[in-house]
Parts: sequence; structure tokens; C-alpha cells
Amino acid sequence: MAPVFAHGQLRLYLLSLLESGPKHGYELITALSDRFGGTYRPSAGTIYPRLARLEEEGLVVRVDEERKSTYSLTDAGRAELAAREADLADLEEGIAETVRDRAASVRADVRGEMRGLRADLAAAAQQARATAVQHQPPAPTDEHAASHVRRTDAEAMLGRFRDELRADLRRADAQGKVEQLTVDTLRTVLDTALAAVRQTLR
Repeated sequence: MAPVFAHGQLRLYLLSLLESGPKHGYELITALSDRFGGTYRPSAGTIYPRLARLEEEGLVVRVDEERKSTYSLTDAGRAELAAREADLADLEEGIAETVRDRAASVRADVRGEMRGLRADLAAAAQQARATAVQHQPPAPTDEHAASHVRRTDAEAMLGRFRDELRADLRRADAQGKVEQLTVDTLRTVLDTALAAVRQTLR
């Protein structure tokens, strides 16, 4: 994909994000990600050097609080924003167009990946059914008791899947890394798995 910001544009946009009040660096990263609908998330290595440059130029002031630093606009920073109001309006228009283009590209990528994933899952489900038939154990004398044991095993597997995936999602969320692709993939996997398992219950 093409670069999101042209030269100097990220600097201006950081100033605009600080206009509403002081923010931590992580809050600025999150605000940018939200503005782009999750299709772009700048790294700390991109944001903090620019904040340091803005501080050197006297446009922002940094206040250290325990283990975090908060950035606020100075009078000079507010004056620059006011002087570049037209540039900021053009930048917002460009961002809106970039978001549309990136969203279209992500949708196309997701559709392609989902088709491949569905095919892989269908093949895996077919293989699992074939393996199950080949290794079918002798019929137990008490089919209801055996069914109960199998149901218990299946529910235990579901519980482990839920607990492990929930832990992974929470770890990723703490770093702001849960993307829409993750949700789309999970939905496809679960829908396909549900359909495949239901076929064995008929």
C-alpha cells in the first residue's frame, strides 16, 4: 500500500489530535488507528521521534508522570494549528480517501483468504470424518453411556478452545493488535466447524 502520510503531514495531524487535550503516546497511536478504521496503526518508533521533534520546536510540552509521559499543545502549537487550518482540512479529506482505499483492499484480501480458509477447513473436516470411520471402535454395549462420554469429551475440547483463544485475544487486545481479519477468520472457522460437526450429528 502507498504511504499514509506525505512529508510533514503526520506532524500536523499529531498537533490536531492534541488540540482536544493532553494525551499519552499510546493514546495518540490508538487515536490514529481508530481514525483509519484499523487499516493503519503507526508504531511507537514512528510516533515518539516526531513527538520529540515537536517538543524541540516548542509546539508541544511533555510532562512525565511515573512511567508515562503526557504531551500537550503549547501556545505556539495552537498558533500553528490555527495558521494551517486549510492544510488540516485537506489532510482530513485525504485521510478519508485513504481509509476508503485501504478498506477496499483489506476486504479483497480477506475475501481471498476466507475462500482459501474455507477450502482448507472443508478438506480437514472431510479427512477427520474419513479417519473417524476407519478407526470406528466396536459398538459398546451401552450406547447411551458411550454417547455421554463422547459428549463430555467434546464439551471439554470446546472449553479448552474457548479459554485458550480468549486468553490469546486478551493478550493481543492489551497491545491493540486485534484486527478485523481476526474477527472475520474466527467467524469463518466457527461457521465452517459448526456445519461440519452438525453433519456428524444427523
